[in-house]
Amino acid sequence: MAILASGDVARGSRRAIVSNGVSAFLTTYIGSNRYNAAPAAPEPPGAETVYPMAFLVEQPAGSVVQAHFHEANQFQIVVAGSGSLGKHALQPIAVHYSNAYSAYGPITAGPDGLHYLTLRNGYDRGARYLPAARGELRGIRRRFREAVGEPAPAAAAAPAALAVEPLLPAAADGMAAWRYRLPAGATVMGPDPASGDGQFWVVARGAMASPDGTLLPLSCAFIGPDEPAFAASAGEDGLDLVVVQFPRGRDHLPEADIG
Repeated sequence: MAILASGDVARGSRRAIVSNGVSAFLTTYIGSNRYNAAPAAPEPPGAETVYPMAFLVEQPAGSVVQAHFHEANQFQIVVAGSGSLGKHALQPIAVHYSNAYSAYGPITAGPDGLHYLTLRNGYDRGARYLPAARGELRGIRRRFREAVGEPAPAAAAAPAALAVEPLLPAAADGMAAWRYRLPAGATVMGPDPASGDGQFWVVARGAMASPDGTLLPLSCAFIGPDEPAFAASAGEDGLDLVVVQFPRGRDHLPEADIG
């Protein structure tokens, strides 16, 4: 069964954080992270485990998050504001992908701040900032991989018919990002989850109805790689969706552990 996370419910978890000297707000949607873990929380899952994490970061105007890496594969979707990631300009709806242990950044927020959903399919302890954490990369099995899509602003109105566009081109190992725009009442069937290592569906505009529930804007759903293909229908105002799919296998694991 898909894991659904309502943006309205998630807002109750919004909290001020400080990471590497940068103040921001973080709202947790799915999973445990270093800011919401209970003191007596169990040991985190291993690197080979599918463990969805989703949270919204609100980075304030003019702030700079230094280059860093993570211990899990990750997508980020810009949902508000503007800024830059390295040399790439960011605004809604831009999608960024990075492999585990692939450094990226810095992330610079524009005059209106920069808000982005961070989505992972494995547990991560939090950003490992460079250059201080460079030593942690020694001896790690990894493959540098990063992709940034061109921004595709959300449409003000629903289309007359189903429209699909790639935000990141599909790779041989299944990594991809798509945008689906649906007119009122239309239904879309997503790609087979077995073609990747988990999917997130993010509502950019309108309402998404599924057998598991209805989600409004800034809500998301996670579909594991062993789940059947996910189907969603648009509400009366249509639906604008972003779907991201993680690549099969995990380059940071020994060959014997890659599924």
